[in-house]
Order: sequence, then structure tokens, then C-alpha cells
Amino acid sequence: MAVANKRIEEDDDEVTDTKIPSLSLESITEPSANASQIPKCRFVEDIDEFSNSFVPPASAELLIGAFSDLFGKFKQYEMSLAAKRTNYQTKIPEIEKTLSLVRHLKQKKDEELITRYCVTDMVYAKAEVDAESEKVYLWLGANVMLEYTYDEALELLSEREATAKKDFQEVQEDLSFTRDQIITAEVNISRIYNWDVRNKRKKKDMEAAAAKK
Repeated sequence: MAVANKRIEEDDDEVTDTKIPSLSLESITEPSANASQIPKCRFVEDIDEFSNSFVPPASAELLIGAFSDLFGKFKQYEMSLAAKRTNYQTKIPEIEKTLSLVRHLKQKKDEELITRYCVTDMVYAKAEVDAESEKVYLWLGANVMLEYTYDEALELLSEREATAKKDFQEVQEDLSFTRDQIITAEVNISRIYNWDVRNKRKKKDMEAAAAKK
């Protein structure tokens, strides 16, 4: 995941003469990561303890800003992974279909094959396939097509199928992991906000009680 190891700071216009603690990426993530090195969002169980671990203690605004920034990065990565997953969901069936077709041609190489091919939308024509040539042409991408024997095509397609399925599984796992981190970041933001509200209410009550004395 392209998460830069940079410092998360308050905006310049909010900086005062008072020293403001800065939070690094390591401060809000766990030391461990998943197999793809996607960082794991730290769950803040004791907000008071976490806030006081910085010098000076980190404010609720700073903590919320840090986790909001991390949340945004995870959301961007989630969109990227979702696009990859959609691509593989289209790509893998195409490879399987092509692989099945080449196997069929190889099995029927000694027979006359008649098929229908698409000329344009909703228009098909009958054609005779020369399976005896034992050659097929495969699109490799970037407008490149190469000739292969049946065995060469089967080997290439089988390798691509295995690679695509492996990559698809990794994308699925990364997507699930990333969504878990998004939830953790959201929970942290909500809990820190509530913690700040309670502290402000407590402070206000104390000031009101002191004023009555």
C-alpha cells in the first residue's frame, strides 16, 4: 500500500506558540502488517493513555485528524483493490473460455468443424474451422497477436489462468483486510470524538461548580 511514512500535523494556520505533538504513521498503526505489507490500523482502547503517550498530550482534534487521514488512505486503496477485483472477475472467465476452446480444437483436430462467428452486433456467419493446422492466434494485449501451436497455447493459457487466480485471491484477501482497517479507523474516530465531548462536559461542570463556591 502506497502509504507514505510522513508526519501528520495540524494545518499551519492552527499552529500556535504552544508546542504541538506530531503523530507519525507508526503512532497510529501496529508494528505488524499483512502479507502485502498493508499497515494495520491501531485500535485505541484507552484514549487517555494514548493521548498522554505524546509530549505534550495529543488533543482530540489532532488524534481525529490523524485517523481521518489514515482512513482516507485506506478508502483510496480500497477503491484501487475493488477495481482490480472487477478486472480479474472479467479476465479469469475469458481465459477459462479460451482455454476450453483450444482444448476442444485439439480434440477435434481430425474432424471437420463448422461454427458460427460474430460478424457484427447480432449478425453471425457460418464458417469452417481448419483444426488440422493445429495452430491458433492469441491476443496478448496492446494490439499484439501471436501464433501458437495447440500445446503452446494450452501451456501459456494454463500459466495465465493459475497466475490470475492466485492474484485474484490475494486481492480478495487484501480487500477484506483493508475494509477491516477502515472500520477500525472509523471506530477510533467515533470513540475519540465521544471522549472529547465527555471531557469538555466534565470540565464545564467543574468550572460551574467552582463558580458557585
